[in-house]
Amino acid sequence: MQMTPTIAVHMAAALTAVALGPLALWARLGRTKRPRLHRALGYAWVTCMIAAALTALFIRDFNLPNIAGYTPIHLLIPLTLGSLFFAFRFLAKGNIPGHRKTMQWLYFNACIVAGAFTLLPGRYLGDWLWAV
Repeated sequence: MQMTPTIAVHMAAALTAVALGPLALWARLGRTKRPRLHRALGYAWVTCMIAAALTALFIRDFNLPNIAGYTPIHLLIPLTLGSLFFAFRFLAKGNIPGHRKTMQWLYFNACIVAGAFTLLPGRYLGDWLWAV
């Protein structure tokens, strides 16, 4: 697989989301809560997650087991978009614990777990990382 503009945008959005996620979560921890910082970082993180999910729709891999170029990792697209919907729905209803759990779950599964899968051999980053 070659680096295309779609893959470049996807990687930039995903890597930015990986970096911003802990900062957004940190802004609400401890004695000093930083709601403005949390909100700003949160909106930036959500924007990156939406960009990563939407660009992933246009990235196909016919080398791995797939259906029309979509591999099992593409199942994270509806999970990501659905989780973002429910996280904001929880927030609108004042259910802060539900919002927090959903966002933490989403960060771990969509950023950390999916990120780990991209480092496997046969994936673009995996081949780049493990090439000798």
